[in-house]
Amino acid sequence: MKKIISVFSLLSFVFNFSLAQTFTRADTLRGSNGPGRLWWNVTKYDLHLKFNFDDSSISGYNVISYNVIEKRHPDFFQIDLQHPMVIDSVVLETGSKMPHLKNEKLSFTNEGNAWFVYLKNQALRPTTKHDINQIMMTSKNINKSPASEVNELSNLIVYYHGKPRIAKRAPWDGGFIWKRDKSGNPWVAVACQGSGASLWYPCKDYLADEPDSAEMHLTAPSDLVTVSNGRMRNKKTNADGTTTYDWAVVNPINNYGISFYLGKYVHFDEVYKGEKGNLTMDYWVLDSNLVKAKVHFEDAPKVMKAFEYWFGPYPFYEDGYKLVDAPYLGMEHQSAVAYGNHYEMGYSGKDLSETGWGLKWDFIIVHESAHEWFGNNITSKDLADMWIHESFANYAEALFTEYYYGEKAADEYVIGVRKKIRNDKPIIAHYGVNEEGSGDMYYKGGNMIHAIRQIINNDKRFRDILRGLNKFFYHQTVTTNQVEDFINQKSGINFSKVFDQYLRTVKIPTLEYKKVNGQIYYRWANCVEHFNMPLKIYDNNGKLIFIHPTPIFQKAPANIKKIKVDDNFYVDIKKFETD
Repeated sequence: MKKIISVFSLLSFVFNFSLAQTFTRADTLRGSNGPGRLWWNVTKYDLHLKFNFDDSSISGYNVISYNVIEKRHPDFFQIDLQHPMVIDSVVLETGSKMPHLKNEKLSFTNEGNAWFVYLKNQALRPTTKHDINQIMMTSKNINKSPASEVNELSNLIVYYHGKPRIAKRAPWDGGFIWKRDKSGNPWVAVACQGSGASLWYPCKDYLADEPDSAEMHLTAPSDLVTVSNGRMRNKKTNADGTTTYDWAVVNPINNYGISFYLGKYVHFDEVYKGEKGNLTMDYWVLDSNLVKAKVHFEDAPKVMKAFEYWFGPYPFYEDGYKLVDAPYLGMEHQSAVAYGNHYEMGYSGKDLSETGWGLKWDFIIVHESAHEWFGNNITSKDLADMWIHESFANYAEALFTEYYYGEKAADEYVIGVRKKIRNDKPIIAHYGVNEEGSGDMYYKGGNMIHAIRQIINNDKRFRDILRGLNKFFYHQTVTTNQVEDFINQKSGINFSKVFDQYLRTVKIPTLEYKKVNGQIYYRWANCVEHFNMPLKIYDNNGKLIFIHPTPIFQKAPANIKKIKVDDNFYVDIKKFETD
């Protein structure tokens, strides 16, 4: 896992049941750190998987390495695997302190997509959801396990099979993509952000707990190539006409970031001389795309140069960087970025900002690569805080534009995407129920970061904050509060009300003003209580100056005879009739 800071208390878990009017028990099991999760910590996934093209099924097993972090706990695991996938059996391999339990076959039950695996000799074995509820709510039922020791490393081997859900609209709708390329060759991949990695392999599908490393052993017909995260360690040809590719990452990785690509791939590479030395940049593309990929992927080292400048060293030098042809638009799979933008500039040939700047570069290469820093290096503990991934990745598009085309171009890009903001619901969703907030986490979140940058009014300090986030939270899972506190501390400015306004409401801050006897008065309206965001406006000489509105009308400085707000702020303006 990453550096998980703390275990949620049972009380916080019980609190989530107050959301029952809106969310289901299945949502709570999926999104909360419940009793079947809170007492153990994932250290590694070792996934072994075979693909069956005849019926679009998969089979295999996952070795889940873990250690115990709570001495007192219920004697069952919650393992997640989504319907219609099925767990066949579970075997426990314990450490040296408990040799009598080595290779014990464990019993299990399931409630929907949550599978409860019971340790032998357990003090308490729940068999119904009512029993499990009792464990959640009654701390006296939490006992010291006779089958585990704190910090003892053990393995839970979960054998499974099934036909994983097929994505209807990948990557937004999670699932497998079984396609064929232009030559008729099989082309298979998976995308599962939001839906969860448990739609295709058994795991602890909880964002706050990541394995420290992972191995992927993938078997498919020998005329195809299987690509996955990290580095290829081995390739073995089997007697049955299949080949097993062994891939591995040595850094922490979020569950949905583990992925694979299966197709008629060819490979080329280069070495980028970056801030931490030589970084291998590998490109796995369909054989029919090789010629154009060698030209088009010249954007990749440009992205690396710009983002290392803004965010600091690429976070996964040990695992390398890859772009991989995918049968869907794109996804930020760690060290194996999915690329499906048809070798076009912009977003499938379109400029999201409608300014022209978005056609200067390939959106998928830029945006998804930005997630290596925000999303993969820094990962939110809860899906509700997904803005940490998407708002920064959205603003990274502007930062890339600025690095190569200047600050004015970047400003125009940010302002241009603003028209896509919907203000339909808050960006931060409910916690503990695996809920995403509004899609405004992209454009509105990026504009919020842009406004914060204007208020800091010091680009060196702003860049230091971006690099500092990636250094301080290196390979960690985080909360919104941690990110907010870091920015407040390092900027020396309290942005709490700015975060509240843009992340937790759908209100657009409105600068109301009026003119009385030649004097301008202004105030903030349509805001959270005590909203205090400074704002840049133009004075009579066309120079930008700061004003500090409050919810109460106040006089404008003498050199302000009319209100013209800096377009770099996402606010509304409302003029009252002159008194």
